[in-house]
Amino acid sequence: MDIKNYTAYELGKLIKNKELSSPELTRRFLDVSRRDLDKGADDETKLNAYTELLEESAMRAASEVQKKIDKGENPSPVAGVPMALKDNICTTEGQTTAASKILAGYVSPFDADAVERLKNAGAVILGKTNMDEFAMGSSTENSCYGPVRNPWALPRVPGGSSGGSSAAVAAGLAPYALGSDTGGSVRQPCSFTGLTGIKPTYGSVSRHGLIALASSFDQVGTMALDARDCSIILSVISGKDERDSTSAAGLAEGDARLPFRPCGIVHGEPGDNRLEGKRIGIPESFFSLPELDAEIKACVIAASETLRGLGAEIVNIDLPSLTDALSAHFVILCAEAASNLARYDGVKYGFRAEDAGTIEEVYAKTRGEGFGKKVKTRVLFGYHVLSGKNFESHFRQAQKVRGLVKRAYDKALENCDAILTPASPFMPHVIGEQEANPSRVFLSDVYTAPANLTGLPAAAAPCGFDGSGLPVGMQLTGKAYSDMDLLDVIARFQQATDFHKKRPPGLPLRDTGEQSSEEMPSPGETPSASKGGGR
Repeated sequence: MDIKNYTAYELGKLIKNKELSSPELTRRFLDVSRRDLDKGADDETKLNAYTELLEESAMRAASEVQKKIDKGENPSPVAGVPMALKDNICTTEGQTTAASKILAGYVSPFDADAVERLKNAGAVILGKTNMDEFAMGSSTENSCYGPVRNPWALPRVPGGSSGGSSAAVAAGLAPYALGSDTGGSVRQPCSFTGLTGIKPTYGSVSRHGLIALASSFDQVGTMALDARDCSIILSVISGKDERDSTSAAGLAEGDARLPFRPCGIVHGEPGDNRLEGKRIGIPESFFSLPELDAEIKACVIAASETLRGLGAEIVNIDLPSLTDALSAHFVILCAEAASNLARYDGVKYGFRAEDAGTIEEVYAKTRGEGFGKKVKTRVLFGYHVLSGKNFESHFRQAQKVRGLVKRAYDKALENCDAILTPASPFMPHVIGEQEANPSRVFLSDVYTAPANLTGLPAAAAPCGFDGSGLPVGMQLTGKAYSDMDLLDVIARFQQATDFHKKRPPGLPLRDTGEQSSEEMPSPGETPSASKGGGR
């Protein structure tokens, strides 16, 4: 059984039908992931996707959920299925470091709200995944644990800042993962590694236990092999949380706007994939960006024709300048980051410089030694835009642009159900290649940042491949709380295409379970309980 070819939903059905046990499945994922984490392994073949494996707690959780399943309980469709968490999402097991030296050794006294909900649903947490330090970056090169490699092309980046999560899922080290998205950090890595992922509507998933970068942008998001998995996982982690005042404020569970409800085909078996009545907006100015890779443009345009063939109406829409929106996003992000990261001072927790004589030296040396270059650069810029006259000329103006972008998107979405764009203007670059090209790094979030500025949901999914065989991703942005509708459109697209079924070729990391694939149903088949004996 090659476990990397199964979706979380398919694995959940195998466990439910007693063709596979949660402890057996968890052990297989741990075994294959341990080889990637092995410090003695050849760095040229390592993905470096995980920062830590939680083997003891994972096996314990798998045994506990298996007992419930054996008693006939069914916590969720993915009960007993292992998964991975980005290292800025707090867990009581293991460390939560946000890939920063300044949080080395930090163990959270509580679980994030999303983690609590996953555990209640029977999820098994394999480990914490590598990321850009404090989620600042678009490549997962800026980590105290070193860069992550793209499983489709090991010399290249997997995108960021949730690149460890995307690399783990794409390589078959986990069937699904959670990331965080502040400017595209779920969607861009999904685009680079051939996955489906969603940044939910702001407030639909609690930020309690998510280490803050920019609080008005941050959202926990899902990353998986297809839209059905994303919808199931999103329905598990969504909901009102009294510990987060921004979580679905004023909305009750069951409200039609909330992404709790099953929608369309995403929760069921494959069925009708037609899209009659759906209007998909195409902002022509987004496709005329000079930096947009021609092969990416061609793949996304081809995807629009596939959607048209499924019955959707494709309409042209107007949206404001991408560069203005991106500039506003960067200013606000740095300002909020400077405020949020002020708490890391060497006094309360985490790293503290040893040779500091005064309290001022503790602050300065701890932050100087504990933060990486990119974090320090953005924090300094954040202090700059918040100081003196810059507050009015930079920060307040950026907030005004934010309002203009939000109104423009709301107006555009009055005439369509979703907006189709590329997820990234570029293909993944070679590790270390962009260090001397900050303007290109800045533009990497040009298509994804508006969804964070506006708080709207946006999902990415594979829609083709470039000439070298690397996956290309499209993005769909929708109205507030239309999360499941976006995933429903992608699910119907995925019924008509097979881009999401492709896996990275020639990976050194393979499942070594003794059970042959002939003894298991093929991925996508409905498992039969008659085979039995999974444990």
